Amino acid sequence: MRSITVDTIIENVKEMCIEANYRLSSDMETGIRSACDRENSTVGRHVLEQLVENLDIAEKEMIPICQDTGMTVVFVTIGQEVHIEGGSLEEAINEGIRRGYREGYLRKSVVSDPLIRENTRDNTPGIIHYNIVPGDRFEITIAPKGFGSENMSRIYMLKPADDEEGVKQAVLETVKSAGPNACPPMVVGVGIGGSFEKCALLAKYALTRDINIRSDKPHIRRLEEELLAAINSLGIGPAGLGGVITALAVNIETYPTHIAGLPVAVNIGCHVNRHVTRSI
Repeated sequence: MRSITVDTIIENVKEMCIEANYRLSSDMETGIRSACDRENSTVGRHVLEQLVENLDIAEKEMIPICQDTGMTVVFVTIGQEVHIEGGSLEEAINEGIRRGYREGYLRKSVVSDPLIRENTRDNTPGIIHYNIVPGDRFEITIAPKGFGSENMSRIYMLKPADDEEGVKQAVLETVKSAGPNACPPMVVGVGIGGSFEKCALLAKYALTRDINIRSDKPHIRRLEEELLAAINSLGIGPAGLGGVITALAVNIETYPTHIAGLPVAVNIGCHVNRHVTRSI
């Protein structure tokens, strides 16, 4: 049995909230920098150069990359042999978010009721997903999600007969509809399979994968590559002003599903696509 105190969790979550909002993950930063060399549109290349400048300023000045510091999405992988000491795990995560957003001077964007819409003033509660595994592993991912891109996401309950072409059509339809509103160049997270809610979770989790890592399933890897090429041929480009770099990656996650269904979710991440992972 391995013990982890709630104080340790609070401190790590606090630091990760600040880090995710001040600095891009290395794969995203490299992706945007390299996109400057691949973009053939003068305007598109200028947009990408501005994004690079923005990244540099944010890191140097220790200020948020984007003014929408998001709703905090948290993925927790916790081993069955881990014991949390000193209080509630969920309360500790939310306290970490609270402190991170306060001490990092990050915008508080969460309202306590979706209709009354009174701000909670501390960006809690977060959206927390748990994955219970054997052993004593404890890994946490913080992924602040802005709603410019979140609002552009979609779920499709396709029929099995729609097959791969139906999946492609759903993804391309979502990206076309999003256009400039998702702040491209984007990362496109796709969840295929499971159920109504599972495919959405898969799509969200897909956004946390390194954009240089393709699926280990050959047919899904091929689909990722084909979709990326198709998206970048749409001409939307950086900031929606035209060009060949509309998306930096298409990340697809799958799960077994029912014989009568083919659920597909598309969750778009904007050009910051923030996420930080730590093992504690």
